[in-house]
Amino acid sequence: MPGLNAPQLSNEDRTTSFPLATNLSNETTTLGVLHRPQPSLWLLELRNGVDNRLTGEMLQMVITPALNLVEKEWRSQWRESSSKTQSSAGKASRAGSLIISGPLDQDNNGFDYEEVITTPGQGFIYNHFVPVLNKLLTFPIPTVCALNGHTFAAGFMLALACDYRIMTSGRAWACMNEVHFGAPFPHSFAALLQEKARTPSLIRAIAMEGRRFSPKEMLASGLVDGLAEGGTKGTIAKATEIATTTGQNASTGVWGLIKKELYGETLAKIAQDTRSVMPFEEDAMMKARL
Repeated sequence: MPGLNAPQLSNEDRTTSFPLATNLSNETTTLGVLHRPQPSLWLLELRNGVDNRLTGEMLQMVITPALNLVEKEWRSQWRESSSKTQSSAGKASRAGSLIISGPLDQDNNGFDYEEVITTPGQGFIYNHFVPVLNKLLTFPIPTVCALNGHTFAAGFMLALACDYRIMTSGRAWACMNEVHFGAPFPHSFAALLQEKARTPSLIRAIAMEGRRFSPKEMLASGLVDGLAEGGTKGTIAKATEIATTTGQNASTGVWGLIKKELYGETLAKIAQDTRSVMPFEEDAMMKARL
């Protein structure tokens, strides 16, 4: 597997590169590769340059279609297996899980901020990011995010939207740094953080202080489910263990249905997200009032 060096890959590993050729008007760089190393395991590798930014193109033409393809393939396999047998072998073939990762110890530094603040209408986050959060929070098979480098801002949110998170024990920080560079906290970010962080002191440290969490601090706070030695290779190996084990719970078909109930209020809050009020806009309004 190019770039990931993940263990336990079969010779039948199938890959799909994104953006898909049918979406291209001219030649472009591959921004993501979806691997299927095992019949019930998918691995999405994000490849958007050094910072691995979550641009509109990355969200709309890589992550969203990749998630759709995984779900389509799993549902087809689940449907076919369910109609044939109820044996243990049949149950195994109905399992499924997805790992999301960047390549080779690479960071994820969130959105392209200029693109965010210049997107017209209801805004970048509502148009591009909210659909991805909705998809992950209701995805019908377990999702595992492999944090194999620094994970900042929207990259942090993408990880929190997954069911499980495994982080490298090496060089890596996780941080929501909006308070430091002057970006308002989107409604969807607040909703997701309140769902996944829970305690007021932890939410304050993440959102209001912009604290940089080390791998050990991420584990101690419950924001990740495990740490892995060995850089990207070790992180993917650990993520594969969790994905393989929890993937069996998708075999009954209720994984996503349970998540919809668990995250119902959070999903409703996320759906309300729209263009954020910028600091200078708020200041202008307060100037008129005070």
